[in-house]
Amino acid sequence: MSIDIATIPELLNFNRVMTLKLLDEISELPDPASALGHRPGPQRAHIAWQIMHLGITEELFASQRLRTTDSSLTEWFDLYQKGSTASDELPTIDTIRSVLSESRKNLLDAISQITEADLDTIPAGLSERGWTNQMALQIVCWHEPHHQGQAHLLLNSWKAQQ
Repeated sequence: MSIDIATIPELLNFNRVMTLKLLDEISELPDPASALGHRPGPQRAHIAWQIMHLGITEELFASQRLRTTDSSLTEWFDLYQKGSTASDELPTIDTIRSVLSESRKNLLDAISQITEADLDTIPAGLSERGWTNQMALQIVCWHEPHHQGQAHLLLNSWKAQQ
């Protein structure tokens, strides 16, 4: 199955609209920090981690996996990349929005440099995984709905406990 690169930004935009809608809902709550910090159990990822993880994963794809370039978001990498443990210290909603915006801009820029002819190429940053550009783009499109769904479930769980 070959993908159409031109549709990737559209898919990513739709996914982001849903994530931002969830953040809007949280920001309107009487205690947004309580909701952002809600986790399903000890040492498990809370809502803030789920959403920040989206931005940091996109930044990692933009700066280390699809290409190699500098990132201004490196301070967040250890806290929110795959395998990290969610800290009790929560980012603000404004910080989350800023990270999502900057990382998305960088990801779209990286994607804009991939052509149809590059889809079967394995970029250096993904050589250990053996992922082609096509596989990477498919995973990026899947990743946000996956974690947005987890964050949405956690928010519903938090609401049920209020």
